[in-house]
Amino acid sequence: MIETQKPTLLAVDDEPTNLKVLNQVLGNDYRLIFAKSGPQALELAHSKQPALILLDVMMPDMSGFEVCEQLKQQPSTQAIPVIFVTAMQDEVDETQGFAKGAVDYITKPISPAIVKARVKNHLSLVQADLLKAAQLELIQRLSHAAEYKDNETGQHIIRMSRYCHIIARAYGFNEAHAESLLLAAPMHDIGKIGIPDNILLKPGRLDQDEYRQMQTHASIGADILAGSSSALIQLAHRLALEHHERFDGNGYPNGLQGEEISIEGRICAIADVFDALTSKRPYKEPWPIDKAVQLLQEEKGKHFDPELVDIFMACLDDILAVKAQYPS
Repeated sequence: MIETQKPTLLAVDDEPTNLKVLNQVLGNDYRLIFAKSGPQALELAHSKQPALILLDVMMPDMSGFEVCEQLKQQPSTQAIPVIFVTAMQDEVDETQGFAKGAVDYITKPISPAIVKARVKNHLSLVQADLLKAAQLELIQRLSHAAEYKDNETGQHIIRMSRYCHIIARAYGFNEAHAESLLLAAPMHDIGKIGIPDNILLKPGRLDQDEYRQMQTHASIGADILAGSSSALIQLAHRLALEHHERFDGNGYPNGLQGEEISIEGRICAIADVFDALTSKRPYKEPWPIDKAVQLLQEEKGKHFDPELVDIFMACLDDILAVKAQYPS
């Protein structure tokens, strides 16, 4: 049976006795490496890439504050969490440490239970951040996969996802919610990877059978993204499934009506259609902005949520700025 590799911790202190104590407390659960000076700590942090650094503040020549500041300035070490281990208890010193980028303080003499708990907690936070980063990378890679099928998709998904973010913020989403929509929106057309090229890239209008097959991309995308425990991928699943639903209930694949469609799906529908209308596609030339805007107004309460059309119009300058920034 292969033993799970222990996380590496870097303990930094100019007093060997203090390092010995940390080793006794943490050595059974982690692989410890040691530095007795600031320069040595910087070298080991760069070469060994520890999962976390326990850093003394009061050291000769180079203080822990200076070490932490340099760690946070280097791309290779700036993400490593730093916990100060110090006898200093002055509030000003704590404030300075957090300003330098530390995540926590532990005071000497250390309590083994507190040290173990703090280290475990911050490593759990690191793992959560890594998991989120992996989820975002998965979304980006799957979005790129769709680009291999449809060379219009790349700039389209950048523009429409930013339109979604603008509309969401104006609607009242907080920044975290709007950011989630920005990150999930590029997945709305992932189902197109299941559509044959002769249909997806057809230069003329689709016949009835071809159009029915094109419509299946919403269900295909939803199937690809279904069943995830990630809130972000769950949102992407809703967008893939709902971005062709209509406010009047005449959309597809499920004929949802009004608020049966999620607010994110209703936002995505407006952003998607506006960008499709104003972009060149194999089967059409781009529409002028005023013609596309007129269609949105005409489709209030039919294709689109009337309130969101009004919000779109209020944000039109910002929408057009994004369109200019990411031309096809």
